[in-house]
Amino acid sequence: MKPRRATHRLGRHWPVACHRALLCAGIAAALAGWAGGASASPVSGASASASPGAAAPNGADASAGSYVDFDRSLLSGAGQNTTDLSRFEHGNPVLAGSYNTDIYLNSTWVGRRDVRFAAASAKVNATACVDRALLDQMGLHPAKLSDGIIARLDDPTACVGIGDLIQGATMVFDMSQLRLDISVPQAYLGQMPRGYVSPEYWDAGVPAALLNYNFNSYHSTTQGQSQTTTYLGLNSGLNVGPWHLREDATVDWQSATANSPARRKWQNIDTYLQRDLPSLRALLTIGDSYTDGAVFDSYGIRGVQLATDDRMLPQSLQGYAPIVRGVAQTNARVTVRQNGILIYQTTVAPGPFTINDLYPTGYGGNLDVTVTEADGRVSTFTVPYASVAQLLRPGITRFDVAVGELRDATITDKPAVAQATLQHGFSNLLTGYAGLVGSQGYVAALVGAAIDTRFGALALDVTQANTHIPGYATQSGQSMRVTYSKIIPSTQTTLSVAAYRYSTGGFLSVTQAAEARGYARQGINAFAIVPASTVPMIDGVPEQSVLTPAQLAALTGSAFTTNPILSGTGVQRQRNNFTLSLNQSLGQSGGSIYANVSASDYWNQHGNDTQFQVGYNNHFRQVSYSISATRSVDPLGHYDNQYFVNFSLPLGDSPHAPTFTLNLAHDQASGSQDQAMVSGSLGSDNQFNYGATATHGNTGSGNAASVNAGYRSPYGVFNASYGDGSGYSQASLGMSGAIVAHPGGITFGQPIGDTVGIVYAPGAAGARLNSSAGARIDHFGYAIVPFLTAYNLNTVQIDPKGLPLDVQLDATSVQVAPYAGAVVMLKFKTESGRTIIVDAHMPNGNALPFGAEVFNEKGTSLGVVGQAGQILVRGVEQSGRLSVRWQDDSGNAQSCSFAYQLAPQAKNRHAKSHEEIKVMCVNPDAVAQVTRSGT
Repeated sequence: MKPRRATHRLGRHWPVACHRALLCAGIAAALAGWAGGASASPVSGASASASPGAAAPNGADASAGSYVDFDRSLLSGAGQNTTDLSRFEHGNPVLAGSYNTDIYLNSTWVGRRDVRFAAASAKVNATACVDRALLDQMGLHPAKLSDGIIARLDDPTACVGIGDLIQGATMVFDMSQLRLDISVPQAYLGQMPRGYVSPEYWDAGVPAALLNYNFNSYHSTTQGQSQTTTYLGLNSGLNVGPWHLREDATVDWQSATANSPARRKWQNIDTYLQRDLPSLRALLTIGDSYTDGAVFDSYGIRGVQLATDDRMLPQSLQGYAPIVRGVAQTNARVTVRQNGILIYQTTVAPGPFTINDLYPTGYGGNLDVTVTEADGRVSTFTVPYASVAQLLRPGITRFDVAVGELRDATITDKPAVAQATLQHGFSNLLTGYAGLVGSQGYVAALVGAAIDTRFGALALDVTQANTHIPGYATQSGQSMRVTYSKIIPSTQTTLSVAAYRYSTGGFLSVTQAAEARGYARQGINAFAIVPASTVPMIDGVPEQSVLTPAQLAALTGSAFTTNPILSGTGVQRQRNNFTLSLNQSLGQSGGSIYANVSASDYWNQHGNDTQFQVGYNNHFRQVSYSISATRSVDPLGHYDNQYFVNFSLPLGDSPHAPTFTLNLAHDQASGSQDQAMVSGSLGSDNQFNYGATATHGNTGSGNAASVNAGYRSPYGVFNASYGDGSGYSQASLGMSGAIVAHPGGITFGQPIGDTVGIVYAPGAAGARLNSSAGARIDHFGYAIVPFLTAYNLNTVQIDPKGLPLDVQLDATSVQVAPYAGAVVMLKFKTESGRTIIVDAHMPNGNALPFGAEVFNEKGTSLGVVGQAGQILVRGVEQSGRLSVRWQDDSGNAQSCSFAYQLAPQAKNRHAKSHEEIKVMCVNPDAVAQVTRSGT
């Protein structure tokens, strides 16, 4: 019998007798589970020999003395007219043959392959046979195998159990999920990090063309003048083999006004060709890209870049977490806790052990390790843990090599540039990193280290830069950067990032050097700025509040800039920069407070650029509220204070209850503004959203109101808004989505990310994808999975709830580990056929025996007979013959058959209810007639 994961709900016309039959079958399965185990087929360490007379691997053979007869008297009618149910006494039967299964090693997916199953006798479940290919796929290489076991491994007709190879290892097969779970003691495993998927199982995808679009049109009317601004963002791509071509571009239109003509502008943002290099754990990019900002500041480059991609590591090795080392005296249980929360547990063999696949858990919090020995002894120790961005796990190396042309919109002359950086984790304590960057007239070298101690994580690096600018003396300087992070569990204080940077007057970054050289070629002072020590006044009023930026530029002799504070020429040479982020919890019901600080000053500019922000968050029952205050100070000494209060309350307890939000804001420059908003979502997938806002301002803004609505369809996302206020009105329309051309055709869907999947389930139109809100399979059997995680295992599931009654899925989920940028095909096998409920009786008027098995003309099992002769059969043709087989109380084989003829069904139309027929199961020539048919 073919395994099926999908299930369907029967229609309302199903007779009560069928409900009783289903209930009895459920009771039988439950009692069978008590007698012989769960529905999965457990396989012990014993060999599953396929030869006759061999012992059953799960002890299910009747001759073994553990076979338990099912008491049929528990069924309705004291179990009369029932057939042999022994095959159900140990769960769902597993027949001998080959099954395409998902293989899990210690609960970690390692791949999918065909596995052969063999049965020791007719009365026991078939069990999985281990061969060398399966051992290689799991990375298991048992030592000291006997010559007999080696010979059986090489014999394609023999069946070797996992317990014959590794002591204490077991296998469990779940027929309903086609999943084979293999459990092996850690002592026999090579250390394999959690979430690891071998590169040989990464899916490169299929040839495809992609287009992601984002359209928005905004119309506004202000004081009698109207203007429409339209924007279209396009992200296109082409995949051929391992190469991925990408281009990002925008188009914007502006309608004409009384003061300006209509305008249209096309802008290419970037174009690049990219491919994966798994052997180097890196990406090769040709074209436009950005350098890694972990060592030097990131900047754009047009050329060739080869850089490590941490996504190729399993998630348990991404980011920083220390290695835990210890020694066990016995087969011990090791637990790791952080801030009192259990984050890891495993069993280790006697001797030294290493745990190097902890998931990153924030910026820190010491790890408390407990080793519980088999004899009950307990030992504990602590591993300090704090993290900054520069820290890497021990043994992890990252690099970035880039050569090309500096890409910066503010630089006219694009100089050549080359950069190389290297980072390496030496131990839990130390990570070292260095880099070198050179450009025309510029060279800089950096060296640094990051350490992790019980007092926090600290990173320190120094950069030396030399710049030659035409007409200037050589600029030479240093920049020192310090970064610190710490979590204090006892006070629940999180010092997320505290960074300080000091640069001498001659230090320039590579982009600053290119800007300064460009100014010098134009004869402009490379470091000139607007003096800020005194603010010129006109009639006692600061001139910045009277003169336009163009007038200011004319007065100072500098170029025009839209920033009224900073000059349009010259390079700001930063002197000090400090940032701090602090979060403090105030207990379980006290909420939390936070503070953010940033401050900068410059060598060639007076004054500081500073911002302070403090806030408080909490909730009272269903009401969430927050309060924040922000103070900004610019280099000219101007400051602005902003205050914000927010209240949020759900208006009901239902899943679709709207939320009421009240915002109170005060800005020193623009005055106070009060805003009330109601928003919510509707639909089974929350595909509809809406909102209405009313605003009151105490300045010239006056009162305003707006509404917005959106719809996330399977083929795109749509939104619209309208607003009206004092002297103005506004309306907008937006649409975003994706189009993917693939070997199966062209599919429309929601906006996509870098790596996508194409689900193909023929005949399953309307079925929903669980992993993508609002995504459904179209009439051609395709759907776009808009986001997949590159190089990691992704599970994509189809909800069969929306399937037509005459379509069945062999599986409702598939797993894939795609390459970055790939378009992978996710094929679901479906079977189309009509579903009927058969009321079958024998010539003497008796119902067919309960538990008798039903077969089609090909000999495929379609199900069993329920009580009162009720049979639910799926996947049948319009006409055909079905046979029923059973054994009587004496063990004699019995059978009968019947033919059926269903009413014709219109093409491309699916049944909305089950068809019911009455038959007499005896005469092969008799034809059953439809008594009631769904449409």
